Amino acid sequence: MYTLIKIASSAFLIFFISEIAKRSSFWGAILASLPFISIIAFIFLYEETKDLDKVRDLSLDIFWLVIPSLGLFLTLAWMIKKGYGFYISLIVSAVITVVLYFGMTWIMKKFNL
Repeated sequence: MYTLIKIASSAFLIFFISEIAKRSSFWGAILASLPFISIIAFIFLYEETKDLDKVRDLSLDIFWLVIPSLGLFLTLAWMIKKGYGFYISLIVSAVITVVLYFGMTWIMKKFNL
């Protein structure tokens, strides 16, 4: 049952934000930029483990990995503006983001973050 609650709450957030974005990209962006998924993950992780160190580590890892994820948004917007189709823009943006993630994880290991 707990797993179903986790899945349903995540699915609801995605549905809700996409519905709001249909009406207003600004409000959709505000809701999407809020760290709902991170907050929910913190709550679930804490409730399942009661381990504050794991919550702290997850929080720090999310912080450092938000930086390369910004590449997705910038690349997607730029490619769409340049006239590339949605799916090719999304795929290229996702690939670039994965490359940036690998780069960031390398930096994190190098500097012991």
